Amino acid sequence: MPERHAMTLHRLKQMHALGEKISMLTCYDAAFAALLDEAGVDVLLVGDSLGMVVQGHATTLPVTMAQSVYHTECVARAARAAWIIADMPFGSYQGSIDQAVENATLLMKAGAHMVKLEGGSWVAPLVRALVERGIPVCGHLGFTPQSVFSLGGYRVQGRDTAAVEALHADAGALEAAGAAMLVLELLPSAVARTLTAALSIPVIGIGAGSGCSGQVLVLHDMLNVSGGRQPRFVRNFMQGQTDIRGAVQSYVKDVKSGHFPDDSLHGY
Repeated sequence: MPERHAMTLHRLKQMHALGEKISMLTCYDAAFAALLDEAGVDVLLVGDSLGMVVQGHATTLPVTMAQSVYHTECVARAARAAWIIADMPFGSYQGSIDQAVENATLLMKAGAHMVKLEGGSWVAPLVRALVERGIPVCGHLGFTPQSVFSLGGYRVQGRDTAAVEALHADAGALEAAGAAMLVLELLPSAVARTLTAALSIPVIGIGAGSGCSGQVLVLHDMLNVSGGRQPRFVRNFMQGQTDIRGAVQSYVKDVKSGHFPDDSLHGY
């Protein structure tokens, strides 16, 4: 494989504009960071999903800032070309703008290129404050795991007119505040496709159909090692492969070609 050039925010925006799909996977350690990077994954997400697949918790809520910083440092040491996004964990930005800036700064110092926050219009002032301070931000709408209890569990969002209108308002508010990317989780494919078309920033889907600018999966899910019942939208990319590198390359290829995901599969 030829040497990769470092991914930049400008390049990600170009890919979105040109219709080239963006591949993203979660990553939590140096060994996988090197492997995913070499296999051609565009974006590595140091997700708070580590609370579930690494630590064994039932939700993402117990993950701490110190743990997020640690795992971001591990990934940043080994990734050479991929863009690195770090999740801001529950409780690290809900208090105030000052709190959000302080914690986002820690993640950037740890090696992140961008931070990700969950929530709609209410986080727009936080996004604006971070962007004004030179910290790129990715938003997250639809099913937001940090709100799992208030949302009534792992359920598809955006199923009625009011919910879709709220999603459009939230997405517009995040983009206007300066968010440079957006993750959409567990949405009907038609809703995610319309939202993606309405925005000028890259939109990454997970359980939101093929109409987004790119796709993300939890690494352990697509390798079929997370245990328990898998979400319907997840594909086992180890099937038919002899090693993990082959599975990751297959994922990248299928995202780029549009063969993944299947628009008929949503939900858990």
